[in-house]
Amino acid sequence: MKNSTEYKMAHKKDFGHEKIEVLYEDQWIVIINKPSGILSCPYPGSHARTAQGVLEEMMRKRGTLNSHHKPLVVHRLDRDTSGVMMFALTEPAQKIIMDSWHQMVTERLYRALAENPINEKPLPDAGLIDDPLAFNAYNVGFVPKAGDKPGRSAGKREDSVYEKHLGGKNGKQEFKTVPARTHFKVVTRGKAYTLFELSLDTGKKNQIRAHLASKGYPLAGDENFRAKSDPFVRLCLHARTLEFDHPYTEEHMKFEVPEPSEWQAFAESEKSAKTAEWLKPSNQNNGSRRSSNNDERIRSEAGNTTRMTGKQISHMDFIQRGKNHGR
Repeated sequence: MKNSTEYKMAHKKDFGHEKIEVLYEDQWIVIINKPSGILSCPYPGSHARTAQGVLEEMMRKRGTLNSHHKPLVVHRLDRDTSGVMMFALTEPAQKIIMDSWHQMVTERLYRALAENPINEKPLPDAGLIDDPLAFNAYNVGFVPKAGDKPGRSAGKREDSVYEKHLGGKNGKQEFKTVPARTHFKVVTRGKAYTLFELSLDTGKKNQIRAHLASKGYPLAGDENFRAKSDPFVRLCLHARTLEFDHPYTEEHMKFEVPEPSEWQAFAESEKSAKTAEWLKPSNQNNGSRRSSNNDERIRSEAGNTTRMTGKQISHMDFIQRGKNHGR
């Protein structure tokens, strides 16, 4: 378990019991405000709570859930991203929405609170990041730097997400990349943090997080992308606005839920960034105790010749973990 996850379990009041807010519902679609900390929908092998599952339970209690009327996925938000999200309620509606998503959706805006760069050149007040994304062994997106190479394959144990994201010629493995385009605008630039507004031309997994981190702006609370602070015990990324033409009525609709007001105040503050509790030595040690034996067993089974402890693994960023996967 990540140190940040252990810390959230102890300090996030609604951890594991997050509630969704229904903003709009008709016979074809439902719009919700998804809280941070809950998956949008299930993935294979996971039994965690999801926004889709919570919606199903709400409809079941109302007696409106059946095989032809249930929440169906049309897009996703990361587990730790909050904000406005749409589900279809019938299979025909799902197909229409997914087939016409880029035409019917006229605007999607995000807000993000990011740590300021230390050694990188600051971003301008507005612009475009269009670096292609690669994906590591854990299917986490990142912008590969010059010279970044995948770790060695360890045979059949690598036959999953990792292999799907590798390419190369003449026996040399390289990360496959996909196009990604993120428009950004600085809302507030402070001493330690910057509040951004962002929109996407492409909706790739982890796109905003990876693009900003690659420019030296990891989002506050984002352990995967090397954030040093966690001021709100959550990832500071919020899907603020969803604007679209209704797939059936053609009515133009706009739903907007502002990010927490504290983000703006925090960006304006003259205070320096405070180191996240889960990065402090005492929390690193606590977080590694339960995972060390299991981490060593997995790596030993994968053919690793050097046994690594949970503490060593916890000190790696997600790219290093991906490169060492199966070694």
